Amino acid sequence: MTTQPTPKDTPRGAWTITFLLFLFMVVNFADKIVVGLAGVPIKKDMGLSQEQFGDLGSSFFLLFSISAIVVGFIVNRVATRWVLLVLAVIWSLAQFPMIGSVSFATLVVCRIILGAGEGPAFSVAAHAIYKWFPDEKRTLPTAILSQGSAFGVILAVPALNWIIVNHSWHHAFGALGIVGLLWAVAWFALGKEGPLVSTAAVAADEPRIPYWKLLTSRTFIGCVVATFGAYWALSLGLTWFTSFIIEGLGFTQQRAGFISILPWVFGATIVLLTGWISQLMLARGFTTRGARGVLGAAPLIVGGCILAMLPYVPPGGLMIALLVIGSGLCGSIYVVCPPMLGEFTPVSQRGAVIAIYGALYTISGILAPMVMGNVIQKAATPMEGYLSGFTINAAIMVVSGILGLLLLWPNTERARLTGQAVTQPKYA
Repeated sequence: MTTQPTPKDTPRGAWTITFLLFLFMVVNFADKIVVGLAGVPIKKDMGLSQEQFGDLGSSFFLLFSISAIVVGFIVNRVATRWVLLVLAVIWSLAQFPMIGSVSFATLVVCRIILGAGEGPAFSVAAHAIYKWFPDEKRTLPTAILSQGSAFGVILAVPALNWIIVNHSWHHAFGALGIVGLLWAVAWFALGKEGPLVSTAAVAADEPRIPYWKLLTSRTFIGCVVATFGAYWALSLGLTWFTSFIIEGLGFTQQRAGFISILPWVFGATIVLLTGWISQLMLARGFTTRGARGVLGAAPLIVGGCILAMLPYVPPGGLMIALLVIGSGLCGSIYVVCPPMLGEFTPVSQRGAVIAIYGALYTISGILAPMVMGNVIQKAATPMEGYLSGFTINAAIMVVSGILGLLLLWPNTERARLTGQAVTQPKYA
């Protein structure tokens, strides 16, 4: 007789699923980075202005938020296993039209379709993982899932850049399509639905909370605002970082490819440290206000202050270091927000709430590349435009971090929403 896992147990196979979903996010971010990595060759081959290239970067996010919300409600009723499979197939098929000669319109349309397929990715993957881990053990697997973004860039950039330099940017898109299909085959064979969805919450007949209460709660708003600032930096990194290294600092495409890895290596370290420190703090009795809220929001303020120093240092290594560290510190917020939302959201509503959270903060993905393109286009020199764009980014990060510190109180949110009393751990 097989016994069901208790809410405190981690079911067998949980880490296998975590690894597969980590690879899912690796493919996801490799798909995202390819346009930014090949930005200069694309602009030259297609005769694009800086403003047009910024619009191309923004086009990826046009349906990103809408599809995230729609799919978020779907996964409340449909097994995440099948939703993840469909998403991966969409990503793959959207890459193949770019293998041959392509117009700007076709490139934009394919990026819009890709964005629609990738919009729900992280929220659905997080929802899937939370069916395998109890609440107090979710921060580390969330950190590993988030690392798919960093490793998607770290692993893909050298390979894709080699293809771009030695063949063409067209072939880089085709390679990503093939990799996406390979992941879909592996997931079809090995992917499973987690068992905890039918134990802790559902067995307790968890009451539903009106969506308007969940979506207007201060912690939900705090997560959206804080991650909005972090995603502004990430969107610029995906679209403009390599172009800045080439056009602003004068590096070759080959060398710029290796430099483009640095923010993601540093960001990966920050994310893993955040996941480890958060769980250590929780184990020692800190509230999730401190172990998740403060731990995630404070680095945004520090990172924004570091980015604000860019215009005051000479071009070169120090400028790259400030950009790498300032933008990399944003990674903390991605680790802590999904678990914070999971603390007070009923399981039957969690998929939709995490998806809506993702849909709202990724609006910055539409704005950031477009704003940067417009600023560079209107500046006297490309370097002046880049530095102005990064200064805007710095201000947004600082403001979003401060608002996060003020609003993120997950340890008391569920009690406030349900009118129940809450017992505080020993450390507030």
